[in-house]
Amino acid sequence: MSDRDPVQEFYGRYAALYDAIATAPGVTRWRASAGDALDLGPGDTVVEMGCGTGANLPHLRERVGPEGRVVGLDLTRPLLVRARERVERHGWENVAVVQADATAPPVARTDAILGSFVVGLLPDPAAAVADWCSLTDGRIALLDGTSSSHPFGAFANPLFGAFVGAGAPADSLGESVRQALAGGDAREGLDEKVAAAREELTARSSDRRYDEHAAGFVSVLSGDVG
Repeated sequence: MSDRDPVQEFYGRYAALYDAIATAPGVTRWRASAGDALDLGPGDTVVEMGCGTGANLPHLRERVGPEGRVVGLDLTRPLLVRARERVERHGWENVAVVQADATAPPVARTDAILGSFVVGLLPDPAAAVADWCSLTDGRIALLDGTSSSHPFGAFANPLFGAFVGAGAPADSLGESVRQALAGGDAREGLDEKVAAAREELTARSSDRRYDEHAAGFVSVLSGDVG
């Protein structure tokens, strides 16, 4: 992707708002659940694809300890600036953030991989997950938001679609509003991409675990690909 990629531009423009949402109390619990799903131990190395502002880094670093290593990859510089500030603020010498594309990660081998709200942004999520599976003999976890099959979802799915539409890359506030009003299309597109990523991970893994949060709108699928 180029530096003018609309995904980079959009999330870079709203980096502060993104960080506030990513670190909200309820969202923090989802991120902790994703960290648990990886079954990390002291000394492990874990790579996060699409680390954003680094909201997951504290959870991952806590699980690998000071003797382990955490690497966060993201394509958007303004998000990475906030991630680096978070790392420096805590003085974590074993945590690094790198500007890189999750579809072509500069990773040789790692003990575990986390993809957090990222597969829905990728052009071919299944291919990306297949690539990630080749980089580890450990666990991969996918934390994502999708439509819910929960009874509450019949009422809330349209609202979720509006949220997805408003949060999709756009060139202006007016375009974001239009996308929110047509949220059903954005929601269906997100659901399809997340489903493709999950199907790929399911096909390539064992000892799978599935955890739901927020009435089914947020879930973590993890599996052992070793």
